[in-house]
Amino acid sequence: MHSMPLRLDEDRCYDALVSRDRRFDGQFIAGITSTGIYCRPSCPAPVRPKRANVRVFATSAAAQQAGFRSCKLCRPDAAPGSAEWDHRGDLVGRAMRLIERGEIDRGGVAGLAAQLHVSERHLHRVLNEELGAGPKALARAHRTNLARILLETTSMPITETAFAAGFSSVRQFNDTIRAVYDRTPTELRRQRGASSSESPSGVELRLWLPAREPIDHEWMFGFLSGHGIPGVAEGDESSHRRTLRIDGGLATLTASPGKEASGIWADFELSELSMLAPAIAMTRRLFDLDADPAYIHEALDRHSALGRLRRLRPGVRVPGAVDGFEAAIGAIVGQQISVAGARTLLGRLVTAVGANADSNADTDPSAITSMFPNADQLLHTDLDNLGLTTRRVKTIHALAEAVADGRLRLDVGADHEDTRQQLLSLPGIGPWTADVIAMRALGDPDIMLATDLIIRRRLEALDITDTTALAPWRSYAACTLWATRDMMESESP
Repeated sequence: MHSMPLRLDEDRCYDALVSRDRRFDGQFIAGITSTGIYCRPSCPAPVRPKRANVRVFATSAAAQQAGFRSCKLCRPDAAPGSAEWDHRGDLVGRAMRLIERGEIDRGGVAGLAAQLHVSERHLHRVLNEELGAGPKALARAHRTNLARILLETTSMPITETAFAAGFSSVRQFNDTIRAVYDRTPTELRRQRGASSSESPSGVELRLWLPAREPIDHEWMFGFLSGHGIPGVAEGDESSHRRTLRIDGGLATLTASPGKEASGIWADFELSELSMLAPAIAMTRRLFDLDADPAYIHEALDRHSALGRLRRLRPGVRVPGAVDGFEAAIGAIVGQQISVAGARTLLGRLVTAVGANADSNADTDPSAITSMFPNADQLLHTDLDNLGLTTRRVKTIHALAEAVADGRLRLDVGADHEDTRQQLLSLPGIGPWTADVIAMRALGDPDIMLATDLIIRRRLEALDITDTTALAPWRSYAACTLWATRDMMESESP
C-alpha cells in the first residue's frame, strides 16, 4: 500500500524543523535532547536546536516513551493527525485507526491483535519497528491527547475527564499528564468558549477539531448533507447533523465550519462518556480532517488542466463514513439512479427496519431520530415492498449476511485490497460499487472511480487517459472533478 512521501529521513526532517515548515506538522515529532522536550516542525522557538541535539520520531508516543515531554510553546499534540495513519491500508495504518477509536481501552492488546488477525507478539514487533512504540504506548499517547483537549476546551470536571479519556484511575491520569505536559491537569485547564454539560440523555460536548489548511467546507458539507439519509442525517452547506452508532449505543453529531478555516466545530450528544474517543475518530474520518493538502495538491498539479481545476476549489477532501456498512448499502442502492432517488429508497429502508434512536421523537419527517440499521437487522427485514429491484434486495441481503457472520469487515481495521476482492465476489457488486465503498468506507486515497459516468466524462473533457501520475491520491482527483463539474465548460482546455 502507499505511504506518505516523507519517510523519517532525519536530515530532511531537520531541514523542515529549521525552516519551521508547517506542512510537516503531524508528519513527525522532533525530540530535543538538550531540553528534553518534543516539538512539532513549525515550533516558533527563537533558537533552533543543533542537528546533533535532534531526534526524529514517527509519533508522540515514541517521543514520550524515550523520555521527552511535550513543548509548551508549540503544543505538538494539538496538530492534526498524520494522514499516513488515516489512509494506509497495511497493518500499521489499520492498527493506528483502531487505537484512535479506543479499541485497546475496550479489548486490550489481545483484542486489537485479534481484530487484525495477527498475534500480539507480531503486532508489538511491527509497531515498534515502524513507530518506535508498542500498542500500549500508542494508546496512552492517544488518551493523553484526548485528555488535553477536554481539559483545554471543556468545563468537564477533572475526574470525569480522566475516565472520558480512557484512563483507569485518576492517579494514573494525574501522573501521565504531569509526565507528558510538565503541568498538572488543573494548570492545563483553560476556558476557551467551549463547554460541556449534563443533559437528560447523557453528556453534551462542543469541541474544535483541527485540520490542515486549505479545506473546502462548502463542498464537503454540501456533499454529506446531499447524501444524508432521511431520519439519519440532514444539513446544508454550513452544517451537518447525524446519528452515530457506537458500541450499540447512540450518539449525535452536529458539525459546522465556524469562522476558522482550519477545522470544524463538533457538538456531540453522548449516552456515555466512553463514546467520546470513537465519536471524535468517526468525525475526523467523515470530514477527512487528517488529509495533507501539500502532498495531494502536488500530485493533482502534475496534470495542468486538473491543477487549474484544483486551484479553483483548493482543499477538496474525500467524504468519509461513520459506518462502513451504511456507506456500502448506500452505494448498492445508488447504483444507476439519482442521489435524490437513492435517498428516498434508503429512507424507506430505515423506516422499514424501525431503527429508532429516540423513543420520544416527534413526527417531523426531517428530524434526526434514527440510527442506520446494522447488518443483522437488515438481514431479517423484508425489503420487497420498498421500491428496490429484486436484484438490489438480493445484493443487500448478501452483503448483510457476509458482514453479520464476520466474513466481511467494513470498518477502519479492514484490509483495503482483500475487502475490495470480497466485495467483488458478492452478487450485484461490480467495480463502481466496490470502488465507492473502498473510497468512502475504507478511506482508500487512491480510487479514481473511472467507471463513474461523471468522472469518465470529466476525464475525457480534460484529455486525461492515464491517471497513474496522480497516485496515490486519485480519490482526491475524483472528488475534485465532482466538486468542479459546473466549472468544467469554462475552465477546461
